Amino acid sequence: MFEERLADCAGQVAASLDDALSQIVPGPVCDGMRHACRGGKRLRGFLVMEGARLHGVSDEASVFAGAAIEAMHAYSLVHDDLPCMDDDDLRRGQPTVHVKWDEATAVLVGDALQTLSFGLLTRPNMHPDPAVALQMVASLAQAAGAGGMVLGQAQDIAAETATTPLKLDEITALQSNKTGALIRWSAEAGAVLGGADTVPLRRYADALGLAFQIADDILDVEGDANKTGKRIGKDAKAGKATFVSLLGLNGAKKRANELVLQAENALQIYGNKADALREAAHFVISRDK
Repeated sequence: MFEERLADCAGQVAASLDDALSQIVPGPVCDGMRHACRGGKRLRGFLVMEGARLHGVSDEASVFAGAAIEAMHAYSLVHDDLPCMDDDDLRRGQPTVHVKWDEATAVLVGDALQTLSFGLLTRPNMHPDPAVALQMVASLAQAAGAGGMVLGQAQDIAAETATTPLKLDEITALQSNKTGALIRWSAEAGAVLGGADTVPLRRYADALGLAFQIADDILDVEGDANKTGKRIGKDAKAGKATFVSLLGLNGAKKRANELVLQAENALQIYGNKADALREAAHFVISRDK
């Protein structure tokens, strides 16, 4: 059920992004945007669309928000890969944007993807009430900006030169911003579009986002670069504190499983209608990329 729904949402999101990109002036920036949006699990788009489905919102309406979060996520990866950040040359098994083109183009590609995400949220077919669209735009700005993802990235950069490694609660707070903020927005978006209470999906997303990051830390230790599509062993080489370095490999896996249980419990209000979201929680800690 989950894998079929994930693939279905990914296809709809890809089509929406392709349509939006077809309206952009051709050139290196547009080509770089297409490159950055290619591939990936599109888990965030799935969370938007599946959360919306729970609240009676059609895929035809929610796909714009799904595409918006995927564009925002793609922007964050393009900038995260830059030499001034993580200096990665491989992403999703392909050369990163600054490697395939150049650094200036990569900066512009990230900028353009960010603005594209906000433009997608203004599509009239997403919701008939402009106030809801405005709420979606404002909340994404908060999640992606200096109070969310960007804050987490800044905290991560500071941690690399800190005199003492971060403690567990500090890493948890950092990742709640860097990774968790966009996952929270993704999960809550469907409830916002449906005019429903966002609390159950926020609780689900808080647990899911942390489990996702722990799984990433585990993959950095025991993953296969041919499957992950990116370099592994980066954290240990940089001497960064991670969930694995603090909890140990077995301890990190145990914590991830506990978080999956928390995520499942948060969905009880939806009954079996939320089974795909429950399966998604198991997926994030069992993936190999």
